[in-house]
Amino acid sequence: MGKLNARLIPEPAYNILRVLHDNGYAGVVAGGAVRDMHMGKVPKDVDILTNASIPALEALFAGRKIRTVGKSFPVCLINNIEVAACRANTKNFPESDLGMRDFTINAMAYDPLEDVFHDPFNGIKDLENRVIRFIRDPDARIVEDPVRMIRGCRFAALLNARMTDSAHTAIQHHAKSLINQVPGERIRKELIKAMAMKTPSFFFTLLHTTGLLSEVLPCLDRCYGLEGGPFHGETVFDHCLLVGDALPARQPLLRLAGYLHDTGKKDARGIKQDRITFHGHETHTRTLEADLDRLRFSSARKAYILSLIRCHMRPLAQKTGPKSVRRLLAVLAANRLDFQDFMRLRIADKKANLAKSPYTLSDIRDRVKKVTDEVARQTALHPDDLAVTGHEIMEISGLKPGPKVGWIKQQLFEQVLGDPDLNTKERLAQMVAAMDLG
Repeated sequence: MGKLNARLIPEPAYNILRVLHDNGYAGVVAGGAVRDMHMGKVPKDVDILTNASIPALEALFAGRKIRTVGKSFPVCLINNIEVAACRANTKNFPESDLGMRDFTINAMAYDPLEDVFHDPFNGIKDLENRVIRFIRDPDARIVEDPVRMIRGCRFAALLNARMTDSAHTAIQHHAKSLINQVPGERIRKELIKAMAMKTPSFFFTLLHTTGLLSEVLPCLDRCYGLEGGPFHGETVFDHCLLVGDALPARQPLLRLAGYLHDTGKKDARGIKQDRITFHGHETHTRTLEADLDRLRFSSARKAYILSLIRCHMRPLAQKTGPKSVRRLLAVLAANRLDFQDFMRLRIADKKANLAKSPYTLSDIRDRVKKVTDEVARQTALHPDDLAVTGHEIMEISGLKPGPKVGWIKQQLFEQVLGDPDLNTKERLAQMVAAMDLG
């Protein structure tokens, strides 16, 4: 970590700073962007802090794309860049505002025009030593905004850092009493951000040790220490973390499903012949559903996660025959799932089982070929893919619109899954005509 490189600042942000400077105002890049720059990274998001008021900003940038958002702490979005007016004493800018932030590593600022770096709380030292430290009083910072507890765990995992004892203790103290005051969507955003890290398992482990996980995702927390059974060499909690880590960071929802895929084992656990069983655990999703609802996941995102989990035990082995492959594809189609996502979860699931060997490249290719062979046959994977329509079924059978037509369509679909060659208008019409519909 060396001298900051102003060229890492995107040109639109630099231009805003120039306008502020030319009009007699101070402006600095603050927070996470400065942290990223110190690590030699191009910042993903650049936030600007200024001693100009909101009305002054609106006047200065009136000819640009600008809007003011936020109620308790309004900021201007100028060309989609967040520009905040200082909240504290403008005579001590920007140190007074930096003191109102969460962690020392986020309380740094840089003025590229004057080449001045502000670090009133030794954030650069903590960044270099990989320490997560609240600014001044940890309890006060948490009470101001309880979501900071989750952010602290996320930053520790992101930077492979340790929390100070005072930070860890304060989070443990407030976890159960304050986190429920945070709107679910804010917690959800922190979870999704964590999915982009190299190994989010560190994040979930910190949530558990601080007591946050039992409030944020109780479906996962209750799996801590739960024995994995005779076919696993790890606990259910550890298995879930290993699966999630093995999934791609570019697919946050798929990855989150990996961390949650076996949480139903807590409810499905049983004993048979002195052995632990988890029969049908993929269907025990009630607790998970409650968690997703509380975190305000959209209906579409919730459906995707639940469908992946409910389908992840569908068979696809070396001995799986064409009919079973078609049935698998039909189930995935009915749940609006891509085979690729299903397979990614299966590969990660196998890799995370410490009692078994992971799939070899040959194993994966064999399974993919089974699927591509059936796809190439243009197999009907949904009743709507049949060569006859519901209207045509009514014409052949003499039935009126009603559930009986849907039942016939499903029966034809089952037959076609067994033999795709039956999916012709002539063959299906014959089958309908031969049915006893009395």
